[in-house]
Amino acid sequence: MSMTFFRRLFVSALSLGLFAALPALAQLDLSYHKPVLEDYFAPAGVAPATPDADGFIRRWSLLEPIAKPEIRTNAIFDDSYLNDEFAKIHFPDQMTIVPKDGQKVKLDKKTKLAWHCYDSKRYNVKLYRFATGLGLHPTEALYLAVTVLNIPEDVTVRLSVGSNSGSKWWIDGEEALLLSGDRRMVVDDCVSRRITLKAGRHVLRGAVINGPGMSDFCVRFLDGAGRPYTNFTVTNQ
Repeated sequence: MSMTFFRRLFVSALSLGLFAALPALAQLDLSYHKPVLEDYFAPAGVAPATPDADGFIRRWSLLEPIAKPEIRTNAIFDDSYLNDEFAKIHFPDQMTIVPKDGQKVKLDKKTKLAWHCYDSKRYNVKLYRFATGLGLHPTEALYLAVTVLNIPEDVTVRLSVGSNSGSKWWIDGEEALLLSGDRRMVVDDCVSRRITLKAGRHVLRGAVINGPGMSDFCVRFLDGAGRPYTNFTVTNQ
């Protein structure tokens, strides 16, 4: 092509104002904000926490994900598979530990995982973001969660859970709820039978398993009228 053609093209561009926006484009912030751990979690404080206004429990001790590379699809998460998987003991005191922040457990000679005590900044606890924020592989994994409830009076409630994907929940070592199947997290997706909690300390424990995709959970208690129960505090010990 001749130089004359390029001169005409340049003049046409000027006449149409195509270069007028270049200074404005130069002022645009085109940087991409990569999500970080602090977007979703804050270190658990010393003072006891309370449920949020909707009753969701946000303070949890979370174990770094246990790798499950054999899980290629969430379609396998039926009751039988999940009950077998959640019955596996990966380290001593798995079903009784109330961990301290930074406490480590040993899975085998090569693998140690640490517990992290956090307050979630959202009503749902973003396990995928928890893992990626620590630089860990977030999928094909089993997540364990523990929190301590301080109940001021005898109360009868139902445990209400949503999880992505399968999960099981225990109160004081007794199974309260199983969520099976390839599911997305939905508020109040599954609700337990009525549970009477005596005044005092109770340990709530959960296990969430997922293959490909995101993973999170949300937990609260509902009273006899189906309203969020919030008259308690939450600690890590």
